[in-house]
Amino acid sequence: MININKQNNWKEKLHEIIYEADTPAGKLFDIILLLLIITSIILVMLESVEEFAAKYIDFLNAAEWVITILFTIEYIARITVVSQPKKYIFSFYGVVDLLSTIPKYLSFFILGSHSLIAFRALRLMRVFRILKLARYVGESNNLIKALRASRAKIAVFVFFVLIVCVILGAVMYIVESGQDSGFTSIPRSVYWAIVTLTTVGYGDIAPATALGQLISSIIMIIGYGVIAIPTGIVSVEYSKNYKEDTQTVKKPTVKQIRTNTQTCSNCLETDHDNDANFCKTCGNNLH
Repeated sequence: MININKQNNWKEKLHEIIYEADTPAGKLFDIILLLLIITSIILVMLESVEEFAAKYIDFLNAAEWVITILFTIEYIARITVVSQPKKYIFSFYGVVDLLSTIPKYLSFFILGSHSLIAFRALRLMRVFRILKLARYVGESNNLIKALRASRAKIAVFVFFVLIVCVILGAVMYIVESGQDSGFTSIPRSVYWAIVTLTTVGYGDIAPATALGQLISSIIMIIGYGVIAIPTGIVSVEYSKNYKEDTQTVKKPTVKQIRTNTQTCSNCLETDHDNDANFCKTCGNNLH
C-alpha cells in the first residue's frame, strides 16, 4: 500500500511539472522545452545552408540527437503520468509531439526525413500555457462561429469563381491561340486565370494580343473585388455574433476570468477554475 502511494505521489508530481504551468517547476519545464524546440528549429534551418552544414555537420548531427533523445524521454513521460495514455497519444498535442520526435529516427530508413523536424514549430503553441494566454483564446470563438455561419455563402462564392476562371481560361485560350504566349492548353489557361484573378501574377504566362491584354486587365480589376467579398461575408457574421454576446453577457464574472493551467490527469481537460477541486468534464480529483 505504501509503495502504491509513493508511486502515485511520484506520478502526480511529475504530472504537475509536465502538464501544468502555474507552479515554478512547471513553468521552468515549459520554458526549457520551448528553448529546446527553438534551438532544434534553428539547427534544422542552419543545416539547410550548405556552407554551414559542410563545416559543422558533426556538431549539428550530435546536437539534434541530444534534443531528439530529450524529446523522446519527455514524450514517454507524458504517456506515463496520465491515466488514459490513448487520450494524449491521439490528441492534437500528442500527434504533434510524436511527429516532432520520430523524424530523426526515420532518417535511418528514409533519406532526408530529418527535415520533418520543422514540425516542432507547432509545439511553440505551448507558449499560451506559460504566458497564461489561454483565457484570451476563447475570444476566437466568435470568429469560428462566423466562419461556420458563412461557410455556405463562401462555398457558393468559391464555386462561382471557379466557373468564371474556367470560362475566362477557355476564352483566353481561343484569343491567344497561335501566339507564343504560354496559353498552350485550356487547363494551363485556367491556371493563368486563377493566378490573375487572385492578383498573384507569377508572370510565367502573359497575353500577347491586344484583346488578351484587355481581358487580362479586366480580370485583375475584378480580382480586387473578389478578395473583398469573402471578407465582407465573414465580417457581417462576426458582427452578429459579437452583438449577441454583448447583449447576453454584460460583464464577465470573476469565475469566468480566473482560470489556470491545471490539466486533468484522466481526460486531459484544461482551463479549470482556480477554486476547482474536480475536473469539469470527468470529475477526477485535480489535487
